Amino acid sequence: MGSSLSCCGSEQAEKGPKTLGEVNNSWRIFTYKELHTATNGFNEDNKLGEGGFGSVYWGRTSDGLEIAVKKLKAMNTKAEMEFAVEVEVLGRVRHRNLLGLRGYYAGADQRLIVYDYMPNFSLLSHLHGEFAREVKLDWKRRMNIAIGSAEGILYLHHEVTPHIIHRDIKASNVLLNSDFEPLVADFGFAKLIPEGVSHMTTRVKGTLGYLAPEYAMWGKVSENCDVYSFGILLFELITGRKPIEKLPGGVKRTITEWAEPLITKGKLKDLVDPRLGGNFDENQVRQAIHVAALCVQSEPEKRPNMKQVVNLLKGYDAGDKVKVIQTRMDSIKYNEELLAQDQTDDDDDDETNGGYGVFSALDVQKMHVPYKGSADKKMGKPV
Repeated sequence: MGSSLSCCGSEQAEKGPKTLGEVNNSWRIFTYKELHTATNGFNEDNKLGEGGFGSVYWGRTSDGLEIAVKKLKAMNTKAEMEFAVEVEVLGRVRHRNLLGLRGYYAGADQRLIVYDYMPNFSLLSHLHGEFAREVKLDWKRRMNIAIGSAEGILYLHHEVTPHIIHRDIKASNVLLNSDFEPLVADFGFAKLIPEGVSHMTTRVKGTLGYLAPEYAMWGKVSENCDVYSFGILLFELITGRKPIEKLPGGVKRTITEWAEPLITKGKLKDLVDPRLGGNFDENQVRQAIHVAALCVQSEPEKRPNMKQVVNLLKGYDAGDKVKVIQTRMDSIKYNEELLAQDQTDDDDDDETNGGYGVFSALDVQKMHVPYKGSADKKMGKPV
Protein backbone atom coordinates (compact mmCIF):
# COMPACT_ATOMS: atom_id res chain seq x y z
CA MET A 1 0.00 0.00 0.00
CA GLY A 2 2.95 2.24 -0.48
CA SER A 3 3.88 2.44 3.18
CA SER A 4 7.07 1.67 5.04
CA LEU A 5 4.82 -0.48 7.23
CA SER A 6 5.27 -3.61 5.17
CA CYS A 7 4.16 -6.78 6.89
CA CYS A 8 7.45 -8.26 5.83
CA GLY A 9 9.58 -5.39 7.12
CA SER A 10 12.39 -5.52 9.61
CA GLU A 11 11.86 -5.87 13.34
CA GLN A 12 13.49 -2.53 14.03
CA ALA A 13 11.27 -0.08 15.91
CA GLU A 14 10.03 2.75 13.74
CA LYS A 15 9.54 6.28 15.02
CA GLY A 16 7.54 9.02 13.36
CA PRO A 17 8.20 12.76 13.56
CA LYS A 18 6.83 14.50 16.61
CA THR A 19 4.88 17.70 16.01
CA LEU A 20 2.46 19.92 17.91
CA GLY A 21 -0.45 17.87 19.27
CA GLU A 22 1.34 14.60 18.67
CA VAL A 23 2.79 12.04 21.01
CA ASN A 24 6.11 10.30 20.81
CA ASN A 25 4.99 6.91 19.57
CA SER A 26 6.92 3.96 18.20
CA TRP A 27 5.94 0.60 16.83
CA ARG A 28 7.71 -2.67 16.20
CA ILE A 29 7.12 -6.13 14.84
CA PHE A 30 6.44 -8.63 17.62
CA THR A 31 7.09 -12.34 17.51
CA TYR A 32 4.17 -14.69 18.03
CA LYS A 33 5.93 -16.09 21.09
CA GLU A 34 6.09 -12.64 22.69
CA LEU A 35 2.36 -12.04 22.29
CA HIS A 36 1.46 -15.59 23.24
CA THR A 37 3.42 -15.16 26.47
CA ALA A 38 2.06 -11.65 27.14
CA THR A 39 -1.56 -12.86 26.91
CA ASN A 40 -0.93 -16.08 28.84
CA GLY A 41 -1.49 -18.11 25.72
CA PHE A 42 -4.48 -16.02 24.63
CA ASN A 43 -6.20 -17.27 27.75
CA GLU A 44 -9.96 -16.83 28.07
CA ASP A 45 -9.39 -14.99 31.37
CA ASN A 46 -7.46 -12.38 29.39
CA LYS A 47 -10.14 -11.89 26.74
CA LEU A 48 -11.54 -8.37 26.68
CA GLY A 49 -14.10 -8.98 23.98
CA GLU A 50 -15.01 -10.69 20.78
CA GLY A 51 -16.70 -9.42 17.63
CA GLY A 52 -16.38 -8.91 13.92
CA PHE A 53 -13.10 -10.29 12.64
CA GLY A 54 -11.47 -11.22 15.92
CA SER A 55 -10.97 -11.24 19.65
CA VAL A 56 -9.16 -8.73 21.83
CA TYR A 57 -6.93 -9.85 24.70
CA TRP A 58 -5.29 -8.05 27.57
CA GLY A 59 -1.57 -8.66 27.95
CA ARG A 60 1.58 -7.48 29.64
CA THR A 61 4.90 -7.41 27.82
CA SER A 62 8.17 -8.51 29.36
CA ASP A 63 9.01 -4.87 30.11
CA GLY A 64 5.71 -4.32 31.95
CA LEU A 65 3.69 -2.53 29.27
CA GLU A 66 -0.05 -3.27 29.35
CA ILE A 67 -1.33 -3.98 25.86
CA ALA A 68 -4.47 -4.96 23.97
CA VAL A 69 -3.92 -7.56 21.26
CA LYS A 70 -6.39 -8.13 18.44
CA LYS A 71 -6.25 -11.65 17.05
CA LEU A 72 -8.04 -12.13 13.73
CA LYS A 73 -10.45 -15.06 13.62
CA ALA A 74 -9.77 -16.15 10.06
CA MET A 75 -7.56 -15.09 7.22
CA ASN A 76 -9.79 -14.16 4.31
CA THR A 77 -9.49 -11.38 1.75
CA LYS A 78 -11.71 -8.98 3.70
CA ALA A 79 -9.87 -9.52 6.98
CA GLU A 80 -6.49 -9.23 5.27
CA MET A 81 -7.52 -5.91 3.71
CA GLU A 82 -8.68 -4.48 7.03
CA PHE A 83 -5.48 -5.62 8.69
CA ALA A 84 -3.40 -3.93 6.00
CA VAL A 85 -5.43 -0.70 6.11
CA GLU A 86 -5.35 -0.50 9.89
CA VAL A 87 -1.61 -1.09 10.13
CA GLU A 88 -1.01 1.36 7.28
CA VAL A 89 -3.05 4.13 8.91
CA LEU A 90 -1.95 3.46 12.48
CA GLY A 91 1.66 3.69 11.42
CA ARG A 92 1.03 7.20 10.08
CA VAL A 93 -0.85 8.80 12.96
CA ARG A 94 0.82 10.41 15.98
CA HIS A 95 -1.64 12.30 18.16
CA ARG A 96 -2.56 12.22 21.85
CA ASN A 97 -6.25 11.62 20.98
CA LEU A 98 -5.68 8.78 18.50
CA LEU A 99 -4.94 5.22 19.54
CA GLY A 100 -1.65 4.49 17.86
CA LEU A 101 0.11 1.32 16.86
CA ARG A 102 2.34 -0.51 19.34
CA GLY A 103 3.16 -3.19 16.81
CA TYR A 104 1.92 -6.23 14.95
CA TYR A 105 2.67 -9.79 14.02
CA ALA A 106 2.05 -11.22 10.54
CA GLY A 107 2.74 -14.92 10.21
CA ALA A 108 1.69 -17.50 7.67
CA ASP A 109 -1.76 -18.00 9.23
CA GLN A 110 -1.95 -15.36 11.98
CA ARG A 111 -2.50 -11.59 12.02
CA LEU A 112 -2.18 -9.74 15.33
CA ILE A 113 -2.30 -6.00 16.03
CA VAL A 114 -0.98 -4.54 19.28
CA TYR A 115 -2.31 -1.37 20.95
CA ASP A 116 -2.02 0.31 24.32
CA TYR A 117 -4.52 -1.07 26.82
CA MET A 118 -7.25 1.41 27.79
CA PRO A 119 -8.35 0.68 31.39
CA ASN A 120 -11.63 2.61 31.13
CA PHE A 121 -12.68 0.80 27.96
CA SER A 122 -14.95 2.60 25.48
CA LEU A 123 -17.28 5.57 25.66
CA LEU A 124 -20.06 3.16 24.71
CA SER A 125 -19.54 1.12 27.88
CA HIS A 126 -20.07 4.24 30.02
CA LEU A 127 -23.04 5.67 28.13
CA HIS A 128 -25.02 2.52 27.39
CA GLY A 129 -23.22 -0.48 28.79
CA GLU A 130 -21.70 -2.09 31.82
CA PHE A 131 -20.66 1.12 33.58
CA ALA A 132 -23.61 3.32 32.56
CA ARG A 133 -25.29 3.21 35.96
CA GLU A 134 -22.13 4.35 37.72
CA VAL A 135 -22.33 7.73 35.90
CA LYS A 136 -18.57 8.30 35.90
CA LEU A 137 -18.95 10.70 33.00
CA ASP A 138 -19.99 14.04 34.50
CA TRP A 139 -20.55 17.07 32.28
CA LYS A 140 -16.93 18.23 32.49
CA ARG A 141 -15.63 14.82 31.42
CA ARG A 142 -18.13 14.63 28.58
CA MET A 143 -17.03 17.98 27.19
CA ASN A 144 -13.39 16.95 27.52
CA ILE A 145 -14.15 13.73 25.61
CA ALA A 146 -15.97 15.72 22.91
CA ILE A 147 -13.12 18.20 22.45
CA GLY A 148 -10.38 15.56 22.56
CA SER A 149 -12.17 13.34 20.03
CA ALA A 150 -12.73 16.35 17.76
CA GLU A 151 -9.03 17.25 17.94
CA GLY A 152 -8.07 13.71 16.96
CA ILE A 153 -10.37 13.83 13.92
CA LEU A 154 -9.09 17.32 13.05
CA TYR A 155 -5.57 15.87 12.93
CA LEU A 156 -6.71 13.15 10.52
CA HIS A 157 -8.46 15.64 8.23
CA HIS A 158 -6.03 18.54 8.23
CA GLU A 159 -2.62 17.71 9.68
CA VAL A 160 -1.54 14.28 8.45
CA THR A 161 -0.58 13.71 4.81
CA PRO A 162 -2.38 12.29 2.95
CA HIS A 163 -5.56 13.27 4.79
CA ILE A 164 -7.51 10.43 6.37
CA ILE A 165 -11.27 9.89 6.59
CA HIS A 166 -12.03 7.58 9.49
CA ARG A 167 -15.49 6.40 8.27
CA ASP A 168 -16.48 4.76 11.56
CA ILE A 169 -16.65 7.45 14.26
CA LYS A 170 -18.87 6.05 17.02
CA ALA A 171 -18.99 5.62 20.78
CA SER A 172 -17.39 2.16 20.78
CA ASN A 173 -14.44 3.56 18.83
CA VAL A 174 -13.68 6.26 21.40
CA LEU A 175 -11.56 4.65 24.10
CA LEU A 176 -10.83 6.13 27.52
CA ASN A 177 -7.50 5.96 29.33
CA SER A 178 -7.01 5.97 33.10
CA ASP A 179 -7.74 9.72 33.21
CA PHE A 180 -10.79 9.41 30.94
CA GLU A 181 -8.90 11.15 28.15
CA PRO A 182 -10.36 10.05 24.80
CA LEU A 183 -8.50 8.20 22.06
CA VAL A 184 -10.23 7.61 18.72
CA ALA A 185 -9.57 4.03 17.63
CA ASP A 186 -10.24 1.45 14.92
CA PHE A 187 -8.98 2.51 11.50
CA GLY A 188 -10.02 -0.62 9.60
CA PHE A 189 -12.48 1.37 7.45
CA ALA A 190 -10.26 4.44 7.00
CA LYS A 191 -9.67 6.03 3.60
CA LEU A 192 -6.52 7.89 2.63
CA ILE A 193 -7.45 10.88 0.47
CA PRO A 194 -4.97 11.99 -2.21
CA GLU A 195 -4.05 15.66 -2.45
CA GLY A 196 -6.66 17.69 -4.31
CA VAL A 197 -9.45 15.09 -3.96
CA SER A 198 -12.47 16.37 -2.04
CA HIS A 199 -14.68 13.27 -2.09
CA MET A 200 -14.86 9.69 -3.34
CA THR A 201 -17.58 7.17 -4.10
CA THR A 202 -17.04 3.87 -2.35
CA ARG A 203 -18.74 0.87 -0.81
CA VAL A 204 -20.60 1.86 2.35
CA LYS A 205 -19.05 0.71 5.61
CA GLY A 206 -19.65 1.83 9.16
CA THR A 207 -22.50 1.78 11.65
CA LEU A 208 -26.01 2.92 10.80
CA GLY A 209 -27.09 5.76 13.04
CA TYR A 210 -23.73 7.46 12.62
CA LEU A 211 -23.61 7.39 8.82
CA ALA A 212 -24.05 10.64 6.92
CA PRO A 213 -27.07 10.39 4.59
CA GLU A 214 -25.09 11.01 1.39
CA TYR A 215 -22.75 8.18 2.37
CA ALA A 216 -25.40 5.73 3.62
CA MET A 217 -27.58 6.14 0.54
CA TRP A 218 -25.15 6.90 -2.29
CA GLY A 219 -21.69 5.91 -1.06
CA LYS A 220 -20.30 9.45 -1.36
CA VAL A 221 -17.55 9.75 1.24
CA SER A 222 -15.72 12.91 2.28
CA GLU A 223 -14.43 14.55 5.44
CA ASN A 224 -17.99 15.83 5.91
CA CYS A 225 -19.06 12.25 6.64
CA ASP A 226 -16.82 12.14 9.71
CA VAL A 227 -18.20 15.54 10.74
CA TYR A 228 -21.74 14.14 10.60
CA SER A 229 -20.73 11.07 12.63
CA PHE A 230 -19.09 13.32 15.20
CA GLY A 231 -22.31 15.33 15.45
CA ILE A 232 -24.21 12.15 16.32
CA LEU A 233 -21.51 11.25 18.84
CA LEU A 234 -21.83 14.72 20.40
CA PHE A 235 -25.61 14.35 20.67
CA GLU A 236 -24.97 10.98 22.32
CA LEU A 237 -22.64 12.59 24.89
CA ILE A 238 -25.15 15.36 25.62
CA THR A 239 -28.28 13.23 25.83
CA GLY A 240 -27.07 9.79 26.91
CA ARG A 241 -29.30 8.32 24.19
CA LYS A 242 -28.40 5.82 21.48
CA PRO A 243 -28.09 6.88 17.82
CA ILE A 244 -31.03 4.63 16.96
CA GLU A 245 -33.56 3.45 19.52
CA LYS A 246 -36.43 1.01 19.16
CA LEU A 247 -39.86 2.29 20.16
CA PRO A 248 -42.86 0.15 21.15
CA GLY A 249 -44.21 -1.66 18.11
CA GLY A 250 -40.76 -2.07 16.59
CA VAL A 251 -40.56 1.45 15.14
CA LYS A 252 -37.02 2.82 15.06
CA ARG A 253 -36.19 6.46 15.75
CA THR A 254 -32.86 8.21 15.26
CA ILE A 255 -31.42 10.55 17.85
CA THR A 256 -31.82 13.49 15.45
CA GLU A 257 -35.53 12.73 14.97
CA TRP A 258 -35.94 12.81 18.76
CA ALA A 259 -33.84 15.96 19.26
CA GLU A 260 -35.13 18.08 16.39
CA PRO A 261 -38.51 19.11 17.88
CA LEU A 262 -36.93 19.96 21.23
CA ILE A 263 -34.34 22.14 19.52
CA THR A 264 -37.02 23.82 17.40
CA LYS A 265 -38.99 24.67 20.56
CA GLY A 266 -35.85 25.89 22.37
CA LYS A 267 -36.16 23.23 25.07
CA LEU A 268 -32.42 22.63 25.13
CA LYS A 269 -32.18 21.57 28.77
CA ASP A 270 -34.63 18.76 28.04
CA LEU A 271 -32.01 17.20 25.77
CA VAL A 272 -29.46 16.76 28.57
CA ASP A 273 -28.89 13.28 30.02
CA PRO A 274 -31.08 13.08 33.17
CA ARG A 275 -28.38 10.96 34.83
CA LEU A 276 -26.39 14.19 35.27
CA GLY A 277 -29.00 15.38 37.75
CA GLY A 278 -28.99 18.92 36.39
CA ASN A 279 -25.28 19.36 37.06
CA PHE A 280 -24.07 21.01 33.86
CA ASP A 281 -23.05 24.38 32.48
CA GLU A 282 -26.04 25.80 30.58
CA ASN A 283 -23.90 27.92 28.27
CA GLN A 284 -21.76 24.92 27.37
CA VAL A 285 -24.87 22.81 26.78
CA ARG A 286 -26.27 25.47 24.45
CA GLN A 287 -23.00 25.65 22.52
CA ALA A 288 -22.57 21.87 22.34
CA ILE A 289 -26.12 21.42 20.98
CA HIS A 290 -25.44 24.21 18.48
CA VAL A 291 -22.30 22.41 17.26
CA ALA A 292 -24.02 19.01 17.09
CA ALA A 293 -26.91 20.50 15.10
CA LEU A 294 -24.49 22.09 12.63
CA CYS A 295 -22.60 18.82 12.17
CA VAL A 296 -25.71 16.82 11.23
CA GLN A 297 -27.05 19.19 8.56
CA SER A 298 -28.41 17.12 5.68
CA GLU A 299 -26.37 19.03 3.07
CA PRO A 300 -22.64 18.27 3.47
CA GLU A 301 -21.52 21.77 2.45
CA LYS A 302 -23.51 23.28 5.33
CA ARG A 303 -21.55 21.35 7.93
CA PRO A 304 -18.52 22.97 9.59
CA ASN A 305 -15.08 21.43 9.18
CA MET A 306 -13.34 19.92 12.19
CA LYS A 307 -11.21 23.02 12.79
CA GLN A 308 -14.40 25.02 13.17
CA VAL A 309 -15.93 22.31 15.35
CA VAL A 310 -12.97 22.38 17.76
CA ASN A 311 -13.00 26.17 17.92
CA LEU A 312 -16.74 26.26 18.59
CA LEU A 313 -16.51 23.64 21.34
CA LYS A 314 -13.74 25.64 22.97
CA GLY A 315 -15.82 28.81 22.73
CA TYR A 316 -13.77 30.51 20.03
CA ASP A 317 -14.98 32.27 16.91
CA ALA A 318 -15.16 29.74 14.07
CA GLY A 319 -15.80 32.20 11.24
CA ASP A 320 -18.83 33.69 9.53
CA LYS A 321 -19.96 30.43 7.94
CA VAL A 322 -21.07 28.99 11.27
CA LYS A 323 -21.31 32.14 13.37
CA VAL A 324 -24.49 33.45 11.78
CA ILE A 325 -26.46 30.19 11.84
CA GLN A 326 -28.90 29.86 14.72
CA THR A 327 -29.21 26.58 16.58
CA ARG A 328 -31.51 24.60 14.36
CA MET A 329 -31.50 21.30 12.55
CA ASP A 330 -32.04 20.40 8.94
CA SER A 331 -31.54 16.70 9.32
CA ILE A 332 -32.71 13.93 7.03
CA LYS A 333 -34.38 10.67 7.92
CA TYR A 334 -32.94 7.30 6.89
CA ASN A 335 -35.28 5.49 4.54
CA GLU A 336 -37.11 2.40 5.77
CA GLU A 337 -34.87 0.02 3.81
CA LEU A 338 -31.79 1.31 5.63
CA LEU A 339 -33.45 1.20 9.04
CA ALA A 340 -34.51 -2.37 8.34
CA GLN A 341 -30.82 -3.27 7.99
CA ASP A 342 -30.03 -1.94 11.46
CA GLN A 343 -29.42 -4.94 13.71
CA THR A 344 -29.11 -3.06 16.99
CA ASP A 345 -31.35 -4.53 19.65
CA ASP A 346 -32.28 -2.20 22.49
CA ASP A 347 -32.26 -5.13 24.87
CA ASP A 348 -28.73 -6.12 23.93
CA ASP A 349 -26.87 -2.83 24.29
CA ASP A 350 -24.88 -4.17 21.37
CA GLU A 351 -23.62 -2.59 18.15
CA THR A 352 -22.36 -5.40 16.03
CA ASN A 353 -23.78 -4.05 12.76
CA GLY A 354 -21.00 -2.88 10.54
CA GLY A 355 -18.37 -3.06 13.26
CA TYR A 356 -15.49 -5.24 12.15
CA GLY A 357 -12.60 -3.32 13.61
CA VAL A 358 -10.69 -4.15 16.75
CA PHE A 359 -12.72 -2.22 19.27
CA SER A 360 -16.13 -3.21 18.03
CA ALA A 361 -15.19 -6.20 20.15
CA LEU A 362 -15.57 -3.98 23.22
CA ASP A 363 -19.21 -3.23 22.41
CA VAL A 364 -20.72 -3.72 25.84
CA GLN A 365 -22.68 -6.97 25.90
CA LYS A 366 -19.86 -8.96 24.38
CA MET A 367 -17.31 -7.21 26.56
CA HIS A 368 -15.86 -9.49 29.18
CA VAL A 369 -14.05 -7.80 32.06
CA PRO A 370 -11.37 -10.25 33.17
CA TYR A 371 -11.07 -9.13 36.78
CA LYS A 372 -11.77 -12.38 38.55
CA GLY A 373 -9.57 -14.86 40.28
CA SER A 374 -5.89 -14.49 39.51
CA ALA A 375 -6.66 -11.82 36.93
CA ASP A 376 -7.58 -9.45 39.79
CA LYS A 377 -3.98 -9.27 40.88
CA LYS A 378 -2.52 -8.43 37.51
CA MET A 379 -5.09 -6.04 36.07
CA GLY A 380 -6.87 -3.93 38.65
CA LYS A 381 -10.39 -2.63 38.13
CA PRO A 382 -11.40 0.33 35.95
CA VAL A 383 -11.01 3.63 37.76
